[in-house]
Amino acid sequence: MPASRSDSVDTSVLALVAGLRQHYSDVVLPLWRTTGYNPELQLPYEAVDSARLQVMPVTRYRAMACARQLYVHTMAGATEHAARLFDSLRKRFAHSEGGWMYSIDAEGVALDQTHDLYTYAFVIFACAAHYRVTRDRRALDLLGETAGQVETRFTAPAGLYWAQLKPDLSGPLLDVQQNPVMHLTEAYLAARDATGDAGFTTALQRVIGGMARTFLHGPTQCITELRVGVPDNRIEPGHQFEWLALARSAPDVFGDTVLGDALEHAFKFAQAQGVDMATDGVCAALDLRGEIIDPTQRIWAQTEYARALAVHGDPAVGALLKRQLQRLRERFLQPRGWYECLDADGMVARSDMPSTTPYHLATSYEALPAA
Repeated sequence: MPASRSDSVDTSVLALVAGLRQHYSDVVLPLWRTTGYNPELQLPYEAVDSARLQVMPVTRYRAMACARQLYVHTMAGATEHAARLFDSLRKRFAHSEGGWMYSIDAEGVALDQTHDLYTYAFVIFACAAHYRVTRDRRALDLLGETAGQVETRFTAPAGLYWAQLKPDLSGPLLDVQQNPVMHLTEAYLAARDATGDAGFTTALQRVIGGMARTFLHGPTQCITELRVGVPDNRIEPGHQFEWLALARSAPDVFGDTVLGDALEHAFKFAQAQGVDMATDGVCAALDLRGEIIDPTQRIWAQTEYARALAVHGDPAVGALLKRQLQRLRERFLQPRGWYECLDADGMVARSDMPSTTPYHLATSYEALPAA
């Protein structure tokens, strides 16, 4: 939920936030109800060209992208459009084995029938929001079914979950990975809020313990992308910021835990090593020594840094929020939408605007102070 206004919040910060939200409501969201929307399949296209505002060549539609769009339009109060997306999610991506396939092709035919934890997590997350706003019982039922499938199908050792399963559910395709588990954590937090089911708290406590045992890098106190000890591992600063925001949203779950204690150190490390002090741009990845290995600056990492600054709680940290919001507006937003990636020199590195990005704008803006 958006933060309430505090008397201590600079009015110029509130004006910045209002401008960002106006751009989101007037420019970003309408794009995905018009140019970025396929009315025949009733699905969002994968991406729109940022210069010409034309749909990028269509090869697939992903269930995860549909779920993210369901979330943002639900939260924006576009209930009719959200209802269409909800129906299409159920119709287009239902797996023959139950649960969800990863993608369909341009004609709407099954393409990749892998069971993907990242996808399942976003279905739960979107259904929680849709139920909370609309009270549509079907969303609540789908949330419960999908969470049950996660618990019965994806469970891996150490309290975590396989990243992908074979289409026939005969075994895992991918080992446990940080990012799908993080989004499952986000989804279970949303599901807990929507349903009041204490079972989600139990699952979250198990996940947090498993993350600390499996992904917490001792020297930096950061969460790695792959299991600690796997070759060519990396640290993504944006994910340190994202985990901190999740922890601040649920102190009853993260408080007095190894992971919860580490996240403050991870925030400081990611800020010191992964944020360019000249531009406030957040790089994509660091090695385990803190050296930049991917200098690309993706918009989602900038929004997660802003969200972490907004919810951190330390006034000295929060004082950096104004500058970060200015940088986000000046460097990544444009009159037709946004720039997905900048290179190390600040030049636009990608011409597409993916349908998945408005989710990151939405969750970041929800955390910002409101007038």
